[in-house]
Amino acid sequence: MNIGLFGGTFDPVHRGHMALARAALERCTLGRIYFVPANMPPHKQRQPLSPFLHRFTMLALATAEEKAFVPSLLEAPEETEFGRKARGSKPEDDKPDNAKPNYTIDTVRRLKQSLKASDKLFLLIGMDAFADIAKWRETEALFRECEFVVAGRPGYSLADVANALPESLRPRAEVTKPFHKQPATGDLVLPGVTIHLLGDLKQPASATAIREAAAAGKPLGRFLDAPVAEYIRKMGLYKAV
Repeated sequence: MNIGLFGGTFDPVHRGHMALARAALERCTLGRIYFVPANMPPHKQRQPLSPFLHRFTMLALATAEEKAFVPSLLEAPEETEFGRKARGSKPEDDKPDNAKPNYTIDTVRRLKQSLKASDKLFLLIGMDAFADIAKWRETEALFRECEFVVAGRPGYSLADVANALPESLRPRAEVTKPFHKQPATGDLVLPGVTIHLLGDLKQPASATAIREAAAAGKPLGRFLDAPVAEYIRKMGLYKAV
């Protein structure tokens, strides 16, 4: 089976996330997509996040009607019941220093332990995040572990995608030169790298803008599915303190 892994803060999950997942589902014939809310993403350690429980619940609401979409506890906080359930541990197993960032390579390896040898893993990611992929931990190993599905943004070319790769995997400049005139669509297959480019999904949604709108008491229906918008309203999330 082809399996998708979609990680992020999902603070909150919005229609842009869902559009990416649906496009990847169809493009790569995915049988299942695991949505993995991060407990502590490495690139946002200084940014306050909503509690994990709220972000997980919003994911559960957003994915409830999609049989292939599965909210996952892979990165749940270790000291919580969620985290213990995901790891099969007990309260006495908790460690005092467990507030460590969630690295994608670790999550991928943990998920693959539960998959069949015949399963194929695809990592879903937006173009903005992919632009910094060379800075991620064990990037070369990550490309060996899974194929990438990248949602495009206007203004990005195929050369931008190729040049974002770590130096060890990046094609030579003379190879990528013709790519500058090609939009970031189709498949990019290089030694050690397979990337499926979805193009622009035309679902503009900014989690920051959504949080600001919620804080101002503005309607959220443009960006969010109704159950998620209603949960934010009921729980008073993103209200200015």
